[in-house]
Amino acid sequence: MTSEQVRHARNLLTRPENSVSSIARLLGVSRSTIYKYVPEPRQAALPSNGQRRAPSWKLISQLTAYLAA
Repeated sequence: MTSEQVRHARNLLTRPENSVSSIARLLGVSRSTIYKYVPEPRQAALPSNGQRRAPSWKLISQLTAYLAA
């Protein structure tokens, strides 16, 4: 991952509607790659109830705009 991708992933992970899986999918990397470059979301990646989150359409549109730039 580039330093810009890492910075963008960190920013997106601060928003509770975004999951590590959806960010990894949209950046074209694996979840383990996200955890390698951004190790701190391991605990924050799951909602407090332990359920997985659905991909956020807002996230998809943000990353589409990011990748198009």
